Amino acid sequence: MLLELSQIAMLFIAGILGGILNSIAGGGSFITFPALLFVGIPPIMANATNTFAACAGYVSGTYAFRREVLKDRSNLAKIVLLSFAGGITGSFLLIQVSEQQFVTAIPWLLLIATLLFIFGDKINDRLKNVSSDAKLGLLVTMMLALFLFGVGVFGGFFNAGLGVIGLSYLAVAGYRDINLMNGLKLLISTCVSAIAIVLFIVNGLIDWYSGFAVMLGTLTGGYVAAHLSRKVPQAYVKGFVTLSSVVITGYFFYSTYV
Repeated sequence: MLLELSQIAMLFIAGILGGILNSIAGGGSFITFPALLFVGIPPIMANATNTFAACAGYVSGTYAFRREVLKDRSNLAKIVLLSFAGGITGSFLLIQVSEQQFVTAIPWLLLIATLLFIFGDKINDRLKNVSSDAKLGLLVTMMLALFLFGVGVFGGFFNAGLGVIGLSYLAVAGYRDINLMNGLKLLISTCVSAIAIVLFIVNGLIDWYSGFAVMLGTLTGGYVAAHLSRKVPQAYVKGFVTLSSVVITGYFFYSTYV
């Protein structure tokens, strides 16, 4: 799809803003996904193109947080493998649904992600209590693995909520350092998006012109913001994540049902 210069410039700016938001809190696709829809990309193709574009920001952000990510070496293999498995499953499901089914599902998926992030600490406290029993502890481990796989499915199906639900998983899994959480969130997002992109390319679902315009913006914004976010107090970042996820969810409920 050929775009006018003004549309390309708008998508590039949306990419910068989305890359910054993705690295700091998640939810940057609240800006880039609607921008792709605004220039006339059909919803499923806009979602696939947004996945392609956002991946550059995920990669650059992960690299910027590499020191934090490497502190969790013991869990990295599990995180990568489950993210890949979920991502390919979710992207396959996306290809099977109609445009209308996809649009209708978006706000409900985001609502689940938002609630999980807001109440993640309380859920984790409950899980810690039951994990003191060896048998229940194994069950909790399996549930967390299933949760991470579900994050991958979610992100492969709908990239716009991936950062929020990724942080939700990390909160439930007991992570508390927001910089480590942001780094792992970006690693999860990178793995999920990379494997989904392969399937989207095979099925011709990426609009390359608009995708590269957004990608260049997310690449720039993601790397810069990853460094800046270390200087922001954790309480502010967590509050911003909550606010942004509520705004994202409200926007999609409004656009779908009003």
